[in-house]
Amino acid sequence: MSAGESAHAALMDGVYRHQRHVYDLTRKYYLLGRDRLIEGLGVPPGGTVLELGCGTGRNLIQAARRYPDARFFGIDISHAMLETASAAVARYGLSGRTALAKGDATAFDANVLFGQPAFDRIFISYALSMIPGWEKTIPTALAALAPGGSLHIVDFGQQDGLPHWFRSGLRAWLAKFHVAPRDSLREVLESECQRTGASLSVETLYRGYAVRAVVTRAS
Repeated sequence: MSAGESAHAALMDGVYRHQRHVYDLTRKYYLLGRDRLIEGLGVPPGGTVLELGCGTGRNLIQAARRYPDARFFGIDISHAMLETASAAVARYGLSGRTALAKGDATAFDANVLFGQPAFDRIFISYALSMIPGWEKTIPTALAALAPGGSLHIVDFGQQDGLPHWFRSGLRAWLAKFHVAPRDSLREVLESECQRTGASLSVETLYRGYAVRAVVTRAS
């Protein structure tokens, strides 16, 4: 792990070492669209699913219960979050088909981490807005997709349909947690799709509060 990656890991551990215990109780009120993303994964029977920035494991658990025939994998840069995620996965009896590993979403080798070279589905839920150099996550994720697989993203949007005071207040509050909406997300996705021949669909949710995107790799 590089010095920059180590610094980010230490920062995330510091931010969430205590918050992780109430993370899911508080985040459910403003991390909108997560369950919609999970419902839209459409995981094939026996498929493989990777979450980048899996945090407490909340999304992995929801997805594993929704798709009981699939195998699940998650990486996070925070050791503290992985501890919580591992305990949660075990508590729900999902350890047998869910593997977790510490890794950087911008530069990971799934074959090294899991012995799994590619995935049918990869998803990122409100993690890009927390990752320094987040743009690198997109090509890294696309490279880990199996042919015909898809990358699913939900995160903060530009809030362009909401009052200016709300947008300004939200962004100032998010900044306290080292979170920043990625206003150039669509442009980055379009560029990567053009480069790789993948297809893209983008949906604005809740008057721009959130954005949901699906990138599908060519078969």
